[in-house]
Amino acid sequence: MQKLLLEIPASILGLTVVGGAVALTIAGLLVVRRFAHHSRLRLHHDVADPILGVMGAVYSVLIAFVVVTVWISLDKSSASVHLEANYLADLYRDSEGLSPDFRKKVNPLLREYREAVINYEWKAMQKGEMSPEVEKIMNRIWALYVTYAPRNTTEQVFFEESIRKLNSFRELRRTRLMDSRNGINPLLWLILIGGALTTVSFTFLFGAESLKAQLIMGILLSATIGLILFAIMAMDFPFTGSISVSAEPFQRIILD
Repeated sequence: MQKLLLEIPASILGLTVVGGAVALTIAGLLVVRRFAHHSRLRLHHDVADPILGVMGAVYSVLIAFVVVTVWISLDKSSASVHLEANYLADLYRDSEGLSPDFRKKVNPLLREYREAVINYEWKAMQKGEMSPEVEKIMNRIWALYVTYAPRNTTEQVFFEESIRKLNSFRELRRTRLMDSRNGINPLLWLILIGGALTTVSFTFLFGAESLKAQLIMGILLSATIGLILFAIMAMDFPFTGSISVSAEPFQRIILD
């Protein structure tokens, strides 16, 4: 799924999903009508109607749950990126409470980290990967803090606060990298697609006297389900595709 989002433009992918759903609906309904007259199908309406109602309710609850889940995941990833960028700015600012020699070493690394995240890691995360360049810079930053020895009480306070923020900063990066490669379980996708096919196919058992009217209703139903499935697909990976978290929080922070 992530590869599809990466290689196929969102507009084409959306048209393919919705168009495919509509095409299957038209073909399926025409095939059913070819072998069963609408008068025969109407004989089973009293049984098919409540069953379709239950199926539709179950599927609507499932698909709504998945939409909310992927939306919350996307929003959570965005909030984590903002917090990570804020911690980077805090580390840069808090270095003023440490020795000048330390600032001369760590501040260029923090600026380098920001540029590497924007230029390298964001592109890598679209594929669910991490940037080796960013990892090396992070290790160098960590090594500087590990070997630093505060000289007085003021530096001790700033150093302890910086270590706390640095640990949170690293955890947020790990979370960001994990989010970039974690999508919906394939089994759940199978259930979503299977549920869509079953729900739409069940409407073929209804025999409206006007084939044109039933075609329109079936097309509207399948197009709606297709749009929702495409929305889930587009939001599935927070850092891949047209609907994704950008590097704007890192671009906005000023490290001068």
